[in-house]
Amino acid sequence: MLREFWRVHRHPALLFPSRQKGLGGASSATTHMDRGGVQQALRQVTEQIGLKKRITPHCLRHSYATHLIEAGVDLLEVQKILGHHSILTTTRYTHLTEHRKESAEVYINTLMSRIQVGWNKVV
Repeated sequence: MLREFWRVHRHPALLFPSRQKGLGGASSATTHMDRGGVQQALRQVTEQIGLKKRITPHCLRHSYATHLIEAGVDLLEVQKILGHHSILTTTRYTHLTEHRKESAEVYINTLMSRIQVGWNKVV
């Protein structure tokens, strides 16, 4: 979605340049979009591609955090990237996907299969 936006609205320095009327389009913008501009752009793109789910910048932030965790980035590093003061806030932003659940299940089962329990000892 963002690649398509970038292809159409390419700017040399700004990912989300403001839309300034009469100045030659996005490539001549000198400031970034405000919050409403980003939300409107996301709405337009999701409508153009026929996506029914409502996507907001906040959704993208949650997705970004989740993808970082899935890529193996440490939770404390994700906290720094997102600018959170509390790690608890960061944990609310990251979501356990089905792939991660399955990976955790395999890991736990592998660990448990190594444990041999006897009546008097654990080996």
